[in-house]
Amino acid sequence: MRMRPTLSWTPTEDLPPGTTDLDQVTEALGGGGLLVLSGAGISTESGIPDYRGEGGSLSRHTPMTYQDFTASAHARRRYWARSHLGWRTFGRALPNAGHRAVAAFGRHGLLSGVITQNVDGLHQTAGSEDVVELHGSLARVVCLTCGTFTPRRELARRLEEANAGFDPVAAEINPDGDADLTDEQIGDFHVVPCAMCGGVLKPDVVFFGETVPPQRVEHCRTLVREAASLLVLGSSLTVMSGLRFVRQAAEAGTPVLIVNRDPTRGDRHAVTRVALPLGAALTAVAERLGIPVQDGTPPLAPSNG
Repeated sequence: MRMRPTLSWTPTEDLPPGTTDLDQVTEALGGGGLLVLSGAGISTESGIPDYRGEGGSLSRHTPMTYQDFTASAHARRRYWARSHLGWRTFGRALPNAGHRAVAAFGRHGLLSGVITQNVDGLHQTAGSEDVVELHGSLARVVCLTCGTFTPRRELARRLEEANAGFDPVAAEINPDGDADLTDEQIGDFHVVPCAMCGGVLKPDVVFFGETVPPQRVEHCRTLVREAASLLVLGSSLTVMSGLRFVRQAAEAGTPVLIVNRDPTRGDRHAVTRVALPLGAALTAVAERLGIPVQDGTPPLAPSNG
């Protein structure tokens, strides 16, 4: 029986309102040993939309599921056409103030680690080290037959060669790097096989309906056990892959703090939810702590080219 992914969450209880007070976040960071758990909301200021916020992609777009991808050659052709076009923009996105602030906190020894639900690699580009990519990375491709990993840029080159002239105009780019295209725009897009064995290629990301590798989950659980506090940045915590760590921390008495404009599924486990834009909020916290946040080139907005 196929299981459809959890795409939305509606509060069934009264949740405490968000605040604009950054005191508790500043205190937690200043104490050190803080573990960051980030979601799609931290990358919106880099031009990558989130899933569930205002104007989020799930209002118009259903992500590919693992079951559909593996069962249907047509679904894979549709996915790779959209993803190939989306990669041209997604792969050029730059870290924003939120990513740079997290990296600065790490350089100053205030963090015990970073777990991200994102697949964009922007934490690492900003300078964060030892980032756990909970849902994998779009920068890698894996063969489902032989298990070989290859860089996404290599696949992009092969797809360009196999689809000369493919240059449709996408309506939107989604958080998973998928571009919104019609069936007519996809046309007869050619999918390339694994160069090693001829097998099916898949981005090295955890699709909706797929499970996070158990060893990765256990590593994250260890990070949560060892953290002095947990700071959630830009995640609605709708899916269990992230929410379980919030629940684990709360059950152990580890303070959970959330920075997210909208209510989240983890609010009842948190000591505070700051309802401010992430870049501005984290930069303000860094200033309070006397930590310089490196300036960066303004992020690229999604383009249609």
